[in-house]
Amino acid sequence: MLRSLYTAATGMQAQQLRLDITAHNLANASTTGFKKGRADFEDLLSETIRPATGPQAGNGGSPTPLEVGLGTRLSSTTRFLAQGDMVATNNPLDVSIEGNGFFAVQRPNGDAAFTRAGNFRVDATGRLVTAHGDLVEPGITVPQEALSVAIKPDGVVQAQVPGRGEPVQLGVLELVTFTNPGGLESMGNNLLRATEASGEPQRVRPGEDGTGALAQGYLEGSNVEAATEMIDMIVTQRAFEMSSKVIQTTDQMLQKLTNLR
Repeated sequence: MLRSLYTAATGMQAQQLRLDITAHNLANASTTGFKKGRADFEDLLSETIRPATGPQAGNGGSPTPLEVGLGTRLSSTTRFLAQGDMVATNNPLDVSIEGNGFFAVQRPNGDAAFTRAGNFRVDATGRLVTAHGDLVEPGITVPQEALSVAIKPDGVVQAQVPGRGEPVQLGVLELVTFTNPGGLESMGNNLLRATEASGEPQRVRPGEDGTGALAQGYLEGSNVEAATEMIDMIVTQRAFEMSSKVIQTTDQMLQKLTNLR
């Protein structure tokens, strides 16, 4: 009886964590470049009451074991890297990645970070930065007198400057790829950091080595599908209720046992 109480409790805790992840997905349904997560579960070590055995003298043995499971737990969260919807903004400093890859940025403390959010800005010195002021790598500075800025699909950044007939090249935006992008760690503010699981970042030109091309004047929306998340929320609620029902049933059975005379 006590085993079923513990097992059902692990189920309730697991579904609570699953609901937390679903809530996070829904909260970021409008976040630029957000990638939804999924809860992955695994069963806990089963208790073996009787192991399986081979044929023995006088009987056929036990071809299957007698085991009782001890519940479940959250093993990991999987980040879905599928492309989000392209949203037209007509802002020349908004850039979307059509395919694989991440933008590289430098944090104020010098640490490297990576993002899919291309809603860039220009700071007081003309440097290209993120919405939080992190410097976009490699560094690109837009002249104050620039009339317009063009970002090509291959990452080339050009500006039209008064007195110059041809656009001036300001630099080249690069993308970063990882052997295992699912191993990146979230930092908040639409940023990710590299880990031992993700592998070392590899800088490449947009459109090369399997990376996507850049689209100026567009932003990548979240890949969260509200309808799917709502269905997951209902399924999670029902699973939580079933685990709680197991606890109630076990409690009733224990009450009957204690009342036996």
